[in-house]
Amino acid sequence: MPKKQDLLELQWSSSLSEYVTAIAWSNQGQTLAASSASGEIVIYHGDSGEAIQLQAGCGQSINCLSFSVNGEFLATAGQEGIVRIWQMDTNPPQLWSELEYQRVWIDRLEWHPQDPELVFSLGRYAQVWNVPTKEILTTLNFEWSSVLDLTWHPQGKDLALSGNQGIKIWKREDWDNDPQVWHTGTVNQAIAWSSDGDYLASGNRDRTLLVWQWGNPYPWQMQGFPGKVGQLAWSKPTAQLKTPLLATMSSTAVVVWQKSVDEAVGWEAKVLDWHTQKVNAIAFKPGSLLLTSASEDGRVYLSQNTNRVGQMLKGAPQGFSCLNWHPQGRYLAAGGQHGEVLVWTTSRRGQGFG
Repeated sequence: MPKKQDLLELQWSSSLSEYVTAIAWSNQGQTLAASSASGEIVIYHGDSGEAIQLQAGCGQSINCLSFSVNGEFLATAGQEGIVRIWQMDTNPPQLWSELEYQRVWIDRLEWHPQDPELVFSLGRYAQVWNVPTKEILTTLNFEWSSVLDLTWHPQGKDLALSGNQGIKIWKREDWDNDPQVWHTGTVNQAIAWSSDGDYLASGNRDRTLLVWQWGNPYPWQMQGFPGKVGQLAWSKPTAQLKTPLLATMSSTAVVVWQKSVDEAVGWEAKVLDWHTQKVNAIAFKPGSLLLTSASEDGRVYLSQNTNRVGQMLKGAPQGFSCLNWHPQGRYLAAGGQHGEVLVWTTSRRGQGFG
């Protein structure tokens, strides 16, 4: 029997001084950003691993990184309550601007999908900032609790915030108007739109998953998870699969949901129980049904069409903390709990996979 070909091969590895809290790829070129629990921010070249340190460790965690859609800016924020904007089209990158807030741990931020506008959490509030003009566009009051997650609709017309008791959705064209409110009676800790914008999913602390079809206020509810439902990941629709797959993680399990053609059935689950410790990150390879999952057991699994393990990756013996695919699917980056940063590239022998 011929030997199974690897799908990915290690391109390079590096390390930060502490737990890798976030990694993000630019939509342009091969730029990778990574941050740590000590406050480091490092920029890498995806092909060579050449590194530039934007910020040394300061003892306070950086928790979120995000590149603007055109790659011109990198936004960073975390424990110290400062949102920093780095200009990436200079050599080396330069600090463009910063907003400082006292006694607020900022752990959620996201760029608008088309325009250079940034939204970030501020306790019970979220603020939207026009970065080129350095103008605060709005401050939104979630009221019920701290904002636990936020996300723009893929078309950029709506912004959703989640937290204790439900989800609120504001129209970008009229920030002052009352938001659409979905009361759920639980803690909605992770939300994600499908890439086509047709569905919004919420992973909840009461071990449930809710999925709304856009325009319908009544969600499907899925139960039976082994723990609270964390990060969510949608695949993209394909010619064979009109409704995208939804991957969820809960404790040591990854559960993949597919919408049934029978409306009475709703969504059908497939449990992937390959990991032996808590799963910390999941992601589909862009434009494919290749699902990746990273765990505290020190393994990253690549699953073909959620049917079998295509490859297992290692490199963080004490466990993986995060992962992220390059937007074109050429590279996979992962961070480790002891500071490991690893980048794999598509194997020439495995390029037909995905």
